[in-house]
Amino acid sequence: MISQKILNADLHCHSVVSDGTLTPEVLAERAKSNGVELWALTDHDEVGGLHRAAAAAKSQGLAYLTGAEISVTFAGETVHIVGLGFDPDDARMQQGLRNTRGGREHRAKEMSASLEKVGIKNAFEGALKFVSNPELISRTHFARFLVESGVCRETSEVFRKYLTEGKPGYVPHRWATLHDAVTWITNASGIAVIAHPGRYKFTPNEEYALFTEFKAHGGQGVEVITGSHTKQEYLKYAETAKEFSLVASRGSDFHSPDESYTDLGALPFLPGDLTPVWELLADRIQ
Repeated sequence: MISQKILNADLHCHSVVSDGTLTPEVLAERAKSNGVELWALTDHDEVGGLHRAAAAAKSQGLAYLTGAEISVTFAGETVHIVGLGFDPDDARMQQGLRNTRGGREHRAKEMSASLEKVGIKNAFEGALKFVSNPELISRTHFARFLVESGVCRETSEVFRKYLTEGKPGYVPHRWATLHDAVTWITNASGIAVIAHPGRYKFTPNEEYALFTEFKAHGGQGVEVITGSHTKQEYLKYAETAKEFSLVASRGSDFHSPDESYTDLGALPFLPGDLTPVWELLADRIQ
């Protein structure tokens, strides 16, 4: 049974089932070869790859937790809540995720129409070439199309120029509520974790409200060490975890060997004075 604090756990990554470029099987193999000791696949608003991930992890001799990353609207911002250690066959969670996915196609067509106004044609059809599950078409798939078609050199440039608020291809979408996401996870016997909190453009008061409401709804964890956090943010959110009595999680948010700055298993360890999320999930590790 895994319980030690110093552990190369990677509890946040994406496969082709959402907006990653590798299959669950290849991700499990990559995680194992990179020294990951505990792994979770956390596709966006989707649990369709979890049984494949579990079987792949077992074949690699890799300890495994179920996972998903749920899109939430909070204070006008999209926030991501990672669920870990839940029952992937829970009917209420599956229905909630289906509802959350439902608006993606309409949003994608609006994004395409917006891009066409600045001379970028057929972006919806182009983005679909990079999607294995059309229900999960996202900005990342549009970014890959714009790189392939030569509009930009890399996906980060696409987001900067076209796919963030105020830019030509940006279309907001209203996702699940914070209460919904946390409740789906906890009702399915999992633990809810705020993903990469350093990425959100909240004022200090808004961030405090996020953590306060999250905790009130039954949320229990926060990603302290993650691929998009700076060293200063590691320290900041370690203190936040202690302030709100939250367990700490760790994950690369890996999407692709060609796009991700942090590979599976390449993060610093969690600070030793925090309680790692896997200590609360020891009985759910496969």
